[in-house]
Amino acid sequence: MKPSPELTPSQPYLIRAWHEWCTDNGLTPYVTVWVDASVRVPREYVKDDEIVLNISYDSTTSLQLGNDYLAFKARFAGVVRDVMVPVDRVLAIFARENGQGMAFPKASLQAQGLDQADSSQEDDLQHQDGSAEPAPSHLTSVPVAATPEAGKSVKKRAVKTKTGGRPTLTRIK
Repeated sequence: MKPSPELTPSQPYLIRAWHEWCTDNGLTPYVTVWVDASVRVPREYVKDDEIVLNISYDSTTSLQLGNDYLAFKARFAGVVRDVMVPVDRVLAIFARENGQGMAFPKASLQAQGLDQADSSQEDDLQHQDGSAEPAPSHLTSVPVAATPEAGKSVKKRAVKTKTGGRPTLTRIK
């Protein structure tokens, strides 16, 4: 029996597809990036080890969406800067205008041993209580609305929205 060849990761293909979809529909593609030593971005814009970048053709020069890296030049406070992001550090790609997009789990970085700070905290917690629960991923589940029974009304919960700050990803099912 022949060993099966290792498949290439799908993430760069999905990033290119979402970028093309946003562009074709007149939307602005943004990526959320987990920043570590392998990511080249202006560090003054990094918050909580993440940065959100506009990767539209209007905002970038020499945009390359390769299988290994996203690379481009962009202006930050009027100064042109080189940006290079390994594809596996992209946490999400989405349209700024409506939040539609795709998120990639940060947990996959932990599985590769790339997020050592989080894994060492997980080890400490595991030794303290003896349980081996997995570390929480970057993504959280979307609450499912209850199905109304016949004749009963369902109250809608108020959704809190942030004003300003980073755009949020909205999952559409």
